[in-house]
Amino acid sequence: MGGDGIGPEVVAEGLKVVSAAGVEFETVDYDLGGDRYLRDGTILPDSVVDEWRDLDALYVGAVGTPDVPPGVIERGLLLKMRFDLDLYVNLRPFVLADAGIDFCVVRENTEGTYAGEGGFLRKDTPQEVATQGSVNTRMGVERCVRYAFDLARSRRGHLTLVHKTNVLTFSGDLWERTFAEVAGEYADVETAYNHVDAACIYFVQDPQRYDVIVTDNLFGDILTDLGGAVSGGIGFASSANLNPARTGASMFEPVHGSAPDITGKGIANPTAAILSAAMMLDFLGEDAAADRIRTACADPATQVKGTVAIGDAIAARVG
Repeated sequence: MGGDGIGPEVVAEGLKVVSAAGVEFETVDYDLGGDRYLRDGTILPDSVVDEWRDLDALYVGAVGTPDVPPGVIERGLLLKMRFDLDLYVNLRPFVLADAGIDFCVVRENTEGTYAGEGGFLRKDTPQEVATQGSVNTRMGVERCVRYAFDLARSRRGHLTLVHKTNVLTFSGDLWERTFAEVAGEYADVETAYNHVDAACIYFVQDPQRYDVIVTDNLFGDILTDLGGAVSGGIGFASSANLNPARTGASMFEPVHGSAPDITGKGIANPTAAILSAAMMLDFLGEDAAADRIRTACADPATQVKGTVAIGDAIAARVG
């Protein structure tokens, strides 16, 4: 699903690189996003979600356009996709080898402040009240925390919980207790805790301290954009929205937006989309091809001028 703006441009390069890496695949194209919504009001039909349940993976470019009011596509397409397919882990890796940066953020992806709990009272009056709740369940927190512990065990054996337990004394308490209880089953994984404001400082001053981070939906959304900024820029930031239970297709997409200001100019960097395709291959068991793609993307010589040129440079190194 190319989506809007530069999405189709960077997805085309990602598929080119996957093919060059020797992976055989079939695609089903879906015309969804802001442009489709403006044409006929379609966002994400339930019938399409049902089709997705039978696919191996979803590969997305970017969605959103300035002509669509904020929240329409985000909630109607992206969040609906996460909720309906139970994509409860958002995994974002950050690597900048020259600076010694190599860490992952595991973000809970279906609860928290994004669950939609809240509303208005006396809207459009001087006495208006707006509430926005945070929904956190033991099941939702624990399955995300367990995924993070397993990931840390497979890497360098260190996991940091990030929250704001000194102020968010209910949701934070649930996260902290769950984290501590699950930690008892992972004696080989060292643990730490950071308040989210402190973590923001460490991301900038000392990101090398981190191996794996686990956090809630809102904090994860903010921290991962900061992670992209300190590890080479948003053009290199890939992500996976995972259903580890594999009861439906997982979704892979670059972190950047649709960038309507550069659409069609052929200058968008497709590296994040290509790295997202590598994450997709990891999930599908094509580890060797994924490793070759990551190695090629890390080669500075591939960062030439132009969307297609970058794709060609990476594709030439993965065969």
